[in-house]
Amino acid sequence: MDFAPLLKSIKNKEFAPLYLLHGEESWFIDQLEAAIMQNALQEHERAFNETIAYGKDTGHLQIIDAARRFPMMAERQLVILREAQDMRDIKELVKYAQSPSPTSILVISHKHKKLNGNLAVTKALKKNGVVFEAKALYENKIPAWINNYLKQRKYSIEPAASALLAEFLGTSLGKISNELDKLIINLKPGTEITAKIVEDQVGVSKDYNVFELQKAIGHHDVLKATRILHYFKANPKAGPLPMVMGSLYNYFSKVFCLLELQAKGASRQEIMSALKLRFDFFLADYQQSAKNFRGGKIQRVFALLREYDLKSKGVGSNLAGKQENELLKELVWKMMHMN
Repeated sequence: MDFAPLLKSIKNKEFAPLYLLHGEESWFIDQLEAAIMQNALQEHERAFNETIAYGKDTGHLQIIDAARRFPMMAERQLVILREAQDMRDIKELVKYAQSPSPTSILVISHKHKKLNGNLAVTKALKKNGVVFEAKALYENKIPAWINNYLKQRKYSIEPAASALLAEFLGTSLGKISNELDKLIINLKPGTEITAKIVEDQVGVSKDYNVFELQKAIGHHDVLKATRILHYFKANPKAGPLPMVMGSLYNYFSKVFCLLELQAKGASRQEIMSALKLRFDFFLADYQQSAKNFRGGKIQRVFALLREYDLKSKGVGSNLAGKQENELLKELVWKMMHMN
């Protein structure tokens, strides 16, 4: 079941006796677990009918004993197994999963990875309950997720601002949601969040960030790239080398893909779909960069990224001991001065 309909069914108090919430993105698991806790029991029922256990400190018999108990002065009881990925004998829950108590809700929160789908316990949970896989979102999905998160809270955000946040915050939804909550705390509902607001509130510059650096390199804007590198030197947390390297690799991977699609005569719609772009101004950016890195230049970009990734890890005696910003300056200079 997908996240939205599952969350809706929980809020409508349509409960299953078993829930396996597993996968890489912990934010989805936390949201669903919190919704079940909020809706399964009334406040006065919690003291005698809510059990919370942790996988590292709990065995399967304790979970089964708790789930087999009858509720006390309530319609149901709730048993939550957190950090189930640390439970050594989780496979032994199979017998309970094959015949769960109709008056209990057992929630298994298994974070950071999936529970093996071939296990008998996983199959039993799927047959008699609800299994939700919390998949991590791809980078290109993050701006849309930000838009939707803010929309549900009666805010909007301009595309440049959502792209800036996505580039700066990465793909962890927990981190992103925390920053968004802090961002809107002093904003009136209905406010459109702009890049300027992001710059002022989050601390990421709309002009001096990784997003603008990759664009400057792609467009051969030496002055702008130099200014951004100076800003990174003065503000090391704004542009750590591993983050910049990853961003440049992703950016130029799309430039390479665009060049390949153009060579095949792909339509604009096909290109937008293949690059997973939502707005035309992003495509215009990649098109300009593609013009500047035609032929063998794009391959040399990847060779440079690979070379400097190794050197940043200590491989390459000629640059040993150099600061991250110095390595980044050399990398950017070479990328922008290809013959």
